[in-house]
Amino acid sequence: MKAVTVIGCGIVGLTSAIKLQEKGFQVTIIAKERFDKTLSSKVGAVWFPFEIHPKEKANKWAAHAYKEYQADVKEGNGVAFFPFVTAYNEESNNDWTLLLPEGTVRKALPSELPKGINNAFISTVPLAEPQLYLPYLFKRFIENGGVFKDQEITNLEEASTLNTFVINCTGLGAKELCNDTDLQPMRGQILRCKKMDIPSCADATKKGALSYVINRSEDCVIGGTDYENDWNIKVEKSDTELIINRLLDGGLSPKAPEIIEEIVGLRPKRSAVRFEFDKDFPNIFHNYGHGGAGFTVAWGCAIELAEIFGFTS
Repeated sequence: MKAVTVIGCGIVGLTSAIKLQEKGFQVTIIAKERFDKTLSSKVGAVWFPFEIHPKEKANKWAAHAYKEYQADVKEGNGVAFFPFVTAYNEESNNDWTLLLPEGTVRKALPSELPKGINNAFISTVPLAEPQLYLPYLFKRFIENGGVFKDQEITNLEEASTLNTFVINCTGLGAKELCNDTDLQPMRGQILRCKKMDIPSCADATKKGALSYVINRSEDCVIGGTDYENDWNIKVEKSDTELIINRLLDGGLSPKAPEIIEEIVGLRPKRSAVRFEFDKDFPNIFHNYGHGGAGFTVAWGCAIELAEIFGFTS
């Protein structure tokens, strides 16, 4: 059987591994952290193309991922479709609205707008709750014959010896692994709170002032921050206060949330997703740098990756 090794066990690594399995590959995942310790386990995980480039490729991947989620709605796996209010202004890139099936997106009526938002779309989009979806994907990978190894890979030369083909899905870890100066952290701090009686919504119209509410089955994620080139992984009380004040001052909620947990994650931002074979180690394929849209495009990237390897194997 054809064999391939995937480095990384977040949403990009798991989806890549599963799609390669569907192409007939024997897949091993090697990672220094299991799925429940990755950035993917910390995020709100709603379908929304945020801070990912280039736009054309991201749109294609997001459209494929949308269809994959439609086919993957199963009881208990965390995937559900729900209404999402997304603010926009004259500078917003609204191309993502063209990707959605007919009848699933429209402009919000004035009466439907959360306070503090002047213009918005209401769309029906997938939500993949990480605490349910990642274990489901990992189990699916293992039941398909996959093997997981807890191991840290420190350089590309070492990675190139792992298998005939190697897929690099290490996210921000690729900065050190590949000495990638284009890859930078975008620090996000969020609050996991008790569910709130307000619409799930996002306002990314103000640079450096990202604000969103994502009501999930058992909790609510409130964000956030989008600080570029910030490596700080500590929870900052000032950011917690900022998030709460932005929620209240913007009129998104009449009262402060009941906080369960404060979480920090570093998004892997890049000028463009690196989706290509390595020039020096041609058996390594890079699939990283998905910014704030890992759950939005991961399946789309995995589908295209599997098609590429279906021809190269």
